[in-house]
Amino acid sequence: MSGVGGPQPVAVQDPRQIFGQVPFMAWLQMQREFSEGGRARLSLEAREELGNVIGAVHGGVVVTLLDVAMASAAVSHRNFECTAVTLNLNTSFLEPGRGRLTCDGELLACDAQVATCRAVVSDADGRVVARAQGSFRYLPLPQAPR
Repeated sequence: MSGVGGPQPVAVQDPRQIFGQVPFMAWLQMQREFSEGGRARLSLEAREELGNVIGAVHGGVVVTLLDVAMASAAVSHRNFECTAVTLNLNTSFLEPGRGRLTCDGELLACDAQVATCRAVVSDADGRVVARAQGSFRYLPLPQAPR
């Protein structure tokens, strides 16, 4: 099967706008506050469909925040001329995430192919919910339809 009905590459004319075109980010209602110079900040509001058994934001959503913030930081360092996919991700959960969650990601090091980043998710009261470090492979952007 050729992926009909499955995920399709996201391609846009302006690579700085690609984040807003990813269906999963839209479904999560994740907001990119900034992504520039090897740093990025993302946020989302907790809502019922993102919850877990204890009434906190599900850990998978928190990991997604961390992952996307780090990848955004990595590609901002390259002026959005490429994309980055996760090679590995190490996450530590410290507190349940409730309310508005903000994630700050930053590039630590990179070469032509791989970026190493870290990120922290905090709640509205400044409590650290989770931390992560990961590495990301730079890849060419999908081509925009002509």
